[in-house]
Amino acid sequence: MKREIITTSDGSTTIHIPEWNEQYHSKHGAIQEAYHVFIKNGLTLFRIQKIDVLEIGFGTGLNSFITFIEAEKLGLEVDYVGVEKFPISEEELNQLNYVSELKADDLAGAFKKMHSSSWEEKCILSDNFSLTKREQDFKDIDDKHNFNLIYFDAFGARVQPELWIVEIFQKMFDALKSGGILVTYAAKGSVRRAMIEVGFKVEKLLGPPGKREMLRGKKV
Repeated sequence: MKREIITTSDGSTTIHIPEWNEQYHSKHGAIQEAYHVFIKNGLTLFRIQKIDVLEIGFGTGLNSFITFIEAEKLGLEVDYVGVEKFPISEEELNQLNYVSELKADDLAGAFKKMHSSSWEEKCILSDNFSLTKREQDFKDIDDKHNFNLIYFDAFGARVQPELWIVEIFQKMFDALKSGGILVTYAAKGSVRRAMIEVGFKVEKLLGPPGKREMLRGKKV
């Protein structure tokens, strides 16, 4: 399926799929969306020293990179697992401008290493951050009580409704530790109901730029 690089409203790039008219990140601002959904309403809620994060849709590596940046500021030790069935190419990677847009030139090597590291193997990026990329279909995830936080960043239900159903959210619920949190940019009623059905306590929150609402679920 054809993919192309586009620039979003905040100046940061993302990948666009013309056939679906779908982007990896919001066209209203890739970096703004990532920070609002996954950092502000996810990572910053934790006060424990070590946190295990699962990302559903590793994609461009943006969510992983900003988590790496912010974990250092928050004094968190992060063990990060990113699941992706269709990794991006080196050509696509070279067109992404996250390092410059985040003014993180000193971390350019870390961002490159996130993508060049071997799949299925843990990569140590710093004393406080490790990354394991898994080339895996979301339907095959079978982790049990392993994670404190899930970034659910799959393609939208409009183009991949099969990723936003009870069976998938049951896998997410099972993968979380007690008290764990799932955050997603989505806010559809069907998604909220699926999350509630498997046991999440769900909140509607203010969405990122261009989106009225988003969802956060807690495993209580």
